[in-house]
Amino acid sequence: MGISKLTTDKVKERMDIEEIISDYVPLKKKGQNLWACCPFHGEKTPSFSVSPAKQIYKCFGCGKAGDPLQFVMDIEGIGFQEAIKHLAGKYGIEVEEDETRTPEQEQAQSERESLLIALGFARDFFVKNLQTEEGKSIGLSYFKERGFGPAIIEKFDLGYALNGWDHLLNAAKKAGFTEDILLKAGLILQKEGDPDRKYDRFRNRVTFTIHNISGKPIGFGARILTKDKNQPKYINSPETAVYHKSDVLYGMYQAKKAIRDQDNCYLVEGYTDVISLHLSGIENVVASSGTSLTDGQIKLIKRFTNQVTVLYDGDSAGIKASLRGIDLLLEGGLNVKAVVFPEGEDPDSYSRKVGSKAFQEYLNSQSQDFIGFKIGLYQDEIKRDPIRKVEVIREVVQSIGKIPDPIVRSVYAKEASGLLDIEEEIVHAELNKGLLKSQKDAYSKQKEQEESADTPFENFLPTQEQTSFSELLRLQEREMIRLLLNYGLEKLEGQDLQLSDYLLSETQELDFETPVYSRILKIYRERLARNEISGVDYFLSLDDAEVKQEVIDLISPRHEVSVHWEERHQIIINKEQDDLTLTGFKTILRLKRKFVKKMMEEAKQKIKNAETQQLDEKEIIELQEIYFALKKVQVEIDRELGIVIG
Repeated sequence: MGISKLTTDKVKERMDIEEIISDYVPLKKKGQNLWACCPFHGEKTPSFSVSPAKQIYKCFGCGKAGDPLQFVMDIEGIGFQEAIKHLAGKYGIEVEEDETRTPEQEQAQSERESLLIALGFARDFFVKNLQTEEGKSIGLSYFKERGFGPAIIEKFDLGYALNGWDHLLNAAKKAGFTEDILLKAGLILQKEGDPDRKYDRFRNRVTFTIHNISGKPIGFGARILTKDKNQPKYINSPETAVYHKSDVLYGMYQAKKAIRDQDNCYLVEGYTDVISLHLSGIENVVASSGTSLTDGQIKLIKRFTNQVTVLYDGDSAGIKASLRGIDLLLEGGLNVKAVVFPEGEDPDSYSRKVGSKAFQEYLNSQSQDFIGFKIGLYQDEIKRDPIRKVEVIREVVQSIGKIPDPIVRSVYAKEASGLLDIEEEIVHAELNKGLLKSQKDAYSKQKEQEESADTPFENFLPTQEQTSFSELLRLQEREMIRLLLNYGLEKLEGQDLQLSDYLLSETQELDFETPVYSRILKIYRERLARNEISGVDYFLSLDDAEVKQEVIDLISPRHEVSVHWEERHQIIINKEQDDLTLTGFKTILRLKRKFVKKMMEEAKQKIKNAETQQLDEKEIIELQEIYFALKKVQVEIDRELGIVIG
C-alpha cells in the first residue's frame, strides 16, 4: 500500500529545508540565503544556495534544484514514497497507508523501493536469528567475546545467517518477496548452469548491516567463524541498484552527527574497528571495509568535515602499501592526520586491551599530520641510506603536490624542509617541477583525446548565426516568465493593475516557442482567467518536474546586494522591482523585438530561396513587403528602447 495523502500533507507542512539539508552539509548564512559546497558534485567554492523563505535549494554549479522532498530523494537516491517515510520518521509523524491503492498501483512501485524493503526484511531476519539456539551459541557468543552487548548490537543491526542453504530464501518467499527481487538485492545466488537452483548468499556467518546515509539497509558484510580454508573470511553484498560500494562508508549513518560535531572523521579498515571505537565512546568513525578509498567515499566524508584522521594497524609493511589512500584524501581537499597503533595491534584489539580512557588518550597524543607521519615511516631507512632519503623527499613532495590549496601546500613544504633537513627552496623547486609535469600531462592527454576524436569538419564551423535568433528569443521568453513568477502579483505604481495583468494582456497574441515557458504561460493565463492566484508555491506544487526545475531556477538569484551597503555605507542600488511599470514595458518591447527579428529572418530566407522554391514575382513582392513592414516595426521598437540605429 501507498502512503495516505493526509500523511504526505503533514510531512509537507512540517518539513523545513534548512533543518533537512543541514543534516547533510554545514550551511553558512550569506545575505538572505544559506550557502554550502554542493553535496552533489565536488567543488571548493560554495555555489549551493538554500532559501529558507522560499523553501527551495539551487546549485549554480551543477544545476540541481528542488524543494526539501526533492533534496531527500536526490541525496538518498530514493523515490517519493520513501522520502515521505524518511521525513515522517524524522518528525515523528505516524505513517498512514492509503487503502484505496489498486493492485496495479502496488506493482508500479519502483524496483529500488522493493529492493530496500527486501533488504530491510533480511536485516530483521538476521537480527532475529541471534535469538535462535544456533544464533545464541555461535553468533551471539562471538559478539559477547568482543564486548558487543545488546545496545551496540541494536545500534548496528548485527545479526547471524543460519547454517543452511535456503533459510532466508524460504522466509522471504513466505513473506511475499519474489526470487527476482531477492536476486537483484544480492541476498540469494543462482547456481551456475541450473537457473532453477537458488540459495542464500550468506550462510553460517555473523552479519554486519551496511546502511545508507539515512539508515536504510542497503547491503551486508558477513564473517565466517570457522577455520575453513576454502571459504573467505568475509563476504559482502554485490553491487546493486541501491548499493554502490564506492559511494558507501560503513558506519556513516551512525557517525555523521558526531563527525559534524567533532569536525573530524576517524577512518579505519573494518566493521569491528568501527564498533569497538563506539564502545570506547568515539562515534565519529567510519570504515572503508577493506577496500581502497574512492572519490565517492572521500566526497561523502567532505559532506560533514574537512578533517580526517586515518588509524593504521601496527604493521609498517601494510601501512606503506596503503599510503595511496592519504594521497587521495589530500587530492580531495581534506586535511589528513594519522595514528599508528603498536606492533601487532589494530583499533579493535587495542581498544579492548587498554580500555576506553587510555584508548582516547592514545589517539589524542599520537595523532600527527601526514608529513611527520610519512617521514617517520622511513626514518630508519633515511639514516642508513642517503639515496633512500632522496627517494623519500620525492615521495613526500609528490604527496604535498596533491593538495589543491596553494597556501596549504606552502605550509607543508616548509614543514617538510625542517623535518627532512633540506632547504625549503629545494622542496619548492621539486614541488613546482611536479606540478608543471602534472599540468603538461593533463594538457597532452586532453590534446590526444581531441585529436583522436572522430569529429566532423562541420562541427568546427561557427554556429552562432544559425542559432542566434531562436536562442535570443528563448532568453527573452525566459525573462518574461521570470518577471511573472517573481513580481506577477505586485501592483503597478499608481494603478489598480498587477504586473501579470499588464504583461499577459500585452503579449496575448504571442505564442511562446520554448515548450516549458509555453506551459508556464498557459497555466498562468488559465488561472488568471479564473481569478486564481498563481504564486510560486502553486508552480512548485505541480507534478511537472521540468516546470518545477525551471521555476526554481528563475526565482533563485545567484547574487544579492548586502544590506550593509545601504545601511552602513548609504549606497543606494536601484532594483528592478522599484519601477515595475518600466521593467514590464521594456520586457514586452524586447520580447516583441525578438519575435519581429525572427520573422524578418524567416522572410529573408524565403526571399533567398525564391528560385529553388519556384516562387512567382507576386509572391516575392509580398515577402519583400512583409520584410519591410517588420523592419519598420523593429525600428519603432528600437526607438522606444533607446537602441542606436546605424
